[in-house]
Amino acid sequence: MPSVLPVRVSKRWQVDARIPAEIEEALKNYRPMLRQMLFNRGVVNAEQAEKFLNKSGSLHDPFLLTDMDSAVERLSWAAQHGETIIVYGDYDVDGITATVLMVQILEAIGAKARAYIPNRFDEGYGLTNEALEKLASEGAQLVLTVDCGIRSPREAERARELGIDLVISDHHEPRTEIPLAQAVICPKRPGDGYPEKNLAGVGLAYKIVEGLLARSGTEHIAAEEWLDLVAVGTVADVVPLTGENRSMVKAGLRRLRLGKRQGILSLANAADLALQNTNARDIGYVIGPRLNAAGRLDSAMDALSLLMSTEVAKTGLLAQKLDDQNRHRQDLTQKLFEEAQVGLVEKDEHLLFSTHSDEDRRKMGIVGLVASRLADTYYRPAVVAAQGEEFTRASCRSIPEFHITKALDECADLMERHGGHAMAAGFTIRNDRLPELKTRLKEIAGRELAGLDLRPMLHADMEIPLGMLRPDVLQDIDALEPSGLGNPGALFVSRGLRVDQYYRVGKDGSHLRLKFKDGGITFDAIAFRMGYWADQMPQRIDLLYSFEQNFYQGRSSLQLNIKDLKPADQKDEPG
Repeated sequence: MPSVLPVRVSKRWQVDARIPAEIEEALKNYRPMLRQMLFNRGVVNAEQAEKFLNKSGSLHDPFLLTDMDSAVERLSWAAQHGETIIVYGDYDVDGITATVLMVQILEAIGAKARAYIPNRFDEGYGLTNEALEKLASEGAQLVLTVDCGIRSPREAERARELGIDLVISDHHEPRTEIPLAQAVICPKRPGDGYPEKNLAGVGLAYKIVEGLLARSGTEHIAAEEWLDLVAVGTVADVVPLTGENRSMVKAGLRRLRLGKRQGILSLANAADLALQNTNARDIGYVIGPRLNAAGRLDSAMDALSLLMSTEVAKTGLLAQKLDDQNRHRQDLTQKLFEEAQVGLVEKDEHLLFSTHSDEDRRKMGIVGLVASRLADTYYRPAVVAAQGEEFTRASCRSIPEFHITKALDECADLMERHGGHAMAAGFTIRNDRLPELKTRLKEIAGRELAGLDLRPMLHADMEIPLGMLRPDVLQDIDALEPSGLGNPGALFVSRGLRVDQYYRVGKDGSHLRLKFKDGGITFDAIAFRMGYWADQMPQRIDLLYSFEQNFYQGRSSLQLNIKDLKPADQKDEPG
């Protein structure tokens, strides 16, 4: 059997620089630890701190987006004249939440609207000519895309031939050619003046909603009531939680905790999640994966129906189905991940590429998850592909040092279609062209990554003794929420700790429970996927961790969530 890459990729630690005296003075109204954490996130004066800590909801005028006027005018005309508006979304959480948001708002202003979500297995990603032809045969005159379409100039041309007016809203990176449509709303298109370039698809849909409500004169409809969907879709799509994204997610989480959307309430109950305490992490690890499970294994329509419905019995059944599908998805992902590792033979390989037969079509739904696991485990860009009789469909996940979509753009001549972000992308290619693509992508990765220290970097806010971690510190940590990409949660380093107790936990013993004492205080800790340390625990260790409140079976406790540990005073050796 071929060798497998070593799983335990060492990590580099970097403790952020001490806050300068002049900035500490500017932030003097805040506690010392919070001052340091604000500075680490780019906050350098009282005005910025006030905005970061207290601002929530929408921040910018939607009409700063190119073509917003045209989009609002066309949608409003359709609403006033009884045209059915087709909201064409994607089958992931971002696309589903954006679709629900647009359909419900359009109906609220008196429009006729219905959702169209393509099937991952039968239709593939994004806007397709086949779907447009089907919609045209059913009498569609206006199609609004959410979370897709910016890389579909041929499909836009086909829409014109079919007599369909097309309004595109998409947050992905455009190609050089912008589709010719009734309106194209994308903050990343050249020349667009909107200040927030990293909106998720659902965030961009929310800006259209704001524009529609501003022009429709419907003061009785509050767009803020849909910010829970914006929070779910934005966090699940792993866009930066900075600027307007963070502000809208903050407001959306408050709405989410009220439990007023029956579908999410039922899903939380099925997952044993206390919705009143939900944070961005819960969206990313509990709510998002269950909504995604439908489209990964079958059809996204169950997730769409769950979010659209207000019937307790219906949402309860759908939520349980999604929870069951998510468990099955986890098992399939683990199995394919183990298969993918077998083919990885070079430790110094700059890009990992794993191809699998799609005789079980569900593999197409989980290749992105497997690619993500590979990228996280080995800290390399990873491509995982499912190969059919004629075409191969693949998902890509990357690391900050390598823009995967730009790499695919260099190989655009080989592929049928591709698109994505800096850190995630996908493509479809004919099987006979796959070997050349694999060779070219590895050459590009070698060119871009050669000579770099390819180990993940963990950034800590400060180095402190454990004894400083009092319950009131959680208030400062909570002030950083919602945290995520671009706005990380607080991390600390403590050194030279003696472990009082440690033991494996989890059904396969893959996790580690620990206890420490400092200043007469006992600290409980959890280290996920670090069970192997039980066989080689040093006498003293250095920790990099978060400090958090853990909710389990209705009880709350404080714990350290260990991100990495090392023997005390171990040097950070080059990779």
